[in-house]
Amino acid sequence: MSLSERLNEDMKQAMKNQDKFKLSVIRMIRSAIKNVEIDQKRTLDDNEVLEILNREVKQRKDSLQEFEKAGRGDLADSVKKELEVISAYMPRQLTAEEVEDIVKQTIQETGASSKADMGKVMGALMPKVKGRADGKLVNQLVQKHLA
Repeated sequence: MSLSERLNEDMKQAMKNQDKFKLSVIRMIRSAIKNVEIDQKRTLDDNEVLEILNREVKQRKDSLQEFEKAGRGDLADSVKKELEVISAYMPRQLTAEEVEDIVKQTIQETGASSKADMGKVMGALMPKVKGRADGKLVNQLVQKHLA
């Protein structure tokens, strides 16, 4: 079952269960997907849907930081719940150790030796961890190993 189909099924289930919060989050995700489909005039595949989900997660994490900084616990709790719902559709996230192993392996594969080679390493690395690791963490680990 594709991600879009899974979202549709879960939306129907949330309606049946009268889970208004989950329903609103799924509708928000489907709306973001539909907007991109309309712009591109075609149906998106799972990888493209995953990119949209990643963007939504990143937006929520940024909002969460801002709400916590401003002392808005009520809004922070709501965003945390949204993140839980969205994360259910994401692939399993890699641990920091797994990412570090992939970084080391990619550095060896590309023959990188200094920070000047960072672009080459990131270009080879990002497709391997796409959607499964935070870009900031990947960037930090590459810098650490090329230093």
